[in-house]
Amino acid sequence: MEKKEILKEFGRNLKAERNRAGLSQEQLAEKIGLSYGQVIGTIERGETNTSLSVIISIMNALDLDFEKLFDRKKFN
Repeated sequence: MEKKEILKEFGRNLKAERNRAGLSQEQLAEKIGLSYGQVIGTIERGETNTSLSVIISIMNALDLDFEKLFDRKKFN
């Protein structure tokens, strides 16, 4: 299980769910209390390993369970 692939998978799923919700990166960032949308972009591209508190804020903002953002079975 390679860290980089995990981050990319999470990011792809986050982007898909954010788009389904009809939110821009800026709008999602604002909803979760981040100062600018570029942070969301770095998460979506798998460039950053974000904190658990940010992940939980994202799940709450998008009304998602973790399984929508990451399928751990792919990495067993």
